[in-house]
Amino acid sequence: MSHVPQIKIPATYIRGGTSKGVFFRRQDLPAVAQEPGEARDKILMRVIGSPDPYGQQIDGMGGATSSTSKTVILDKSAEPDHDVDYLFGQVAINKAFVDWSGNCGNLTAAVGAFAISGGLVDPERIPENGICTVRIWQKNIKKTIIAHVPITNGEVQETGDFELDGVTFPAAEVVIEFMDPADGEGSMFPTNNLVDDLEVPAFGDKPAATYKATMINAGIPTIFVNAADIGYTGTELQKDINGNADVLAWFEHVRAHGAVKMGLIENIEEAVARQHTPKIAFVAPATDYEASSGKQISENDIDVCVRALSMGKLHHAMMGTASVAIATAAAVPGTLVNLAAGGGERDAVTFGHPSGTLRVGAAAEEKANGDWTATKAVMSRSARVVMEGNVRIPGDSF
Repeated sequence: MSHVPQIKIPATYIRGGTSKGVFFRRQDLPAVAQEPGEARDKILMRVIGSPDPYGQQIDGMGGATSSTSKTVILDKSAEPDHDVDYLFGQVAINKAFVDWSGNCGNLTAAVGAFAISGGLVDPERIPENGICTVRIWQKNIKKTIIAHVPITNGEVQETGDFELDGVTFPAAEVVIEFMDPADGEGSMFPTNNLVDDLEVPAFGDKPAATYKATMINAGIPTIFVNAADIGYTGTELQKDINGNADVLAWFEHVRAHGAVKMGLIENIEEAVARQHTPKIAFVAPATDYEASSGKQISENDIDVCVRALSMGKLHHAMMGTASVAIATAAAVPGTLVNLAAGGGERDAVTFGHPSGTLRVGAAAEEKANGDWTATKAVMSRSARVVMEGNVRIPGDSF
């Protein structure tokens, strides 16, 4: 029996923030995958190693977590005053689909560097030494992101002493500005309320309940609930939640009903094919806890505790886009995030997550009609190329 040989696709494996992903230039993909469609999705799934009923992605580049089952396609931008188009695909681990509904804020830290090294930024915009400002058009959500990438001797500077909780080794700092971060059309608060009553039907051994919830479109659509209302402290680690399939299924149940209330889907069944958005998170006032590394976090070091789930599991740190949602919600007096952080006006928040802490700035203002808008959110991340060359997949994968 004859078999189709493998093909090579130029690719780069990069850590960006607390995530890792496989990066491609659009021009390097097989011709059939240079446009959206089934072939592109099949190629990306095969590269990552999905769908994998074992949940391990052994036969691909994925790391069997939402943070490491990611793909990025970059192209020279056709948008005025932008350098690069950034398209993000979240690959499901045990199901056969790629979710294109949102951005990855962590991998955004690597987009500017890859664009520079990959020849997608005009050479005259790259200083010999200093900071290169890369203007990114995020195609999933149609938003502008500015990445400030350090340059040394004309090349991207990746090494440095910037430390990011959730990443073991220090690297160079990349400052990222998310411009007009409200995600999607319409109100930043799609229900027109800072706090809603989210009705959740009974599920398993959980009775029907109504929870206070802040639902926001900023960075990424996110549903925030109070930790105490759902029986948690806000100091939980992955081991406390991810080993309980019933608990994870209940969180997905809540997320699906929140997605309907936000107007992102029409019925809860649609949530199965939209796992990347919205996110669900729970918040609590600042308190002492021990991070997953053993690091002691003091309530005096943070403003609020936040835990968030991504692709059905508690995240090991915090998604970059969810960090934008946290900062923006904290900047609006009266949201659950703002109240958990102590209330009042603020232009930055330091929150505790399972791996440690993160400070994120945001500016929000109330409009004449009572709606809110956010001008930008700012955070620091780092990025590093782990491997570059070619990925190989069987030629009959698509």
